[in-house]
Amino acid sequence: MLQTLTVYCGSSDQVHPEFLQAAFAMGAAVAHHGLLLAYGAGRTGLMGAVADGALQAGGQVLGIIPRMFNTPQLVHTGLTELRVVESMHARKAALAEIGDAFAALPGGFGTFEELFEILTWSQIGLHQKPIGLLNARHYYDPLLALVQHAQAEGMIYREHQELFVYAESPEALLAALETYTSPPGLERWTQRDDG
Repeated sequence: MLQTLTVYCGSSDQVHPEFLQAAFAMGAAVAHHGLLLAYGAGRTGLMGAVADGALQAGGQVLGIIPRMFNTPQLVHTGLTELRVVESMHARKAALAEIGDAFAALPGGFGTFEELFEILTWSQIGLHQKPIGLLNARHYYDPLLALVQHAQAEGMIYREHQELFVYAESPEALLAALETYTSPPGLERWTQRDDG
């Protein structure tokens, strides 16, 4: 049973309004499902929007931010709880530990890095938690095509395409996360059974 959803998303304000609307709706959906939203504590871009969506819907939001980013320009000051940690590594570790599931909304390098780290940890058996992509405005279509290409070229196994779910709406994504089961056969990657 999911209790906490860790969300990764972009902090840029220079994005299409529909991305901000999708993030706000995601936060509201998390609150309506009675989940705690855990994220990187930012106030800008999709980060601020997802937190605002959850808070305005009566939800609980935990923000975890490195000390270097704990500034009035960057940190969200209206969160249920704010934790300040010493480094980006500490933030990522805390968000990974507290999350019962993970959702990547549209974002840039930081979001990609966090998504691929948590996917890699699933691939090598460090966790079996659900991972999802909110494919708002088909943002992740190129990434989904890249994953298929990687599998076709033998860079990942076919079951690795099942390490995550994706949907275009927050409600559909939450439903997919809540019913997710880890694919069988993942041990082939670490045991090097290519059969």
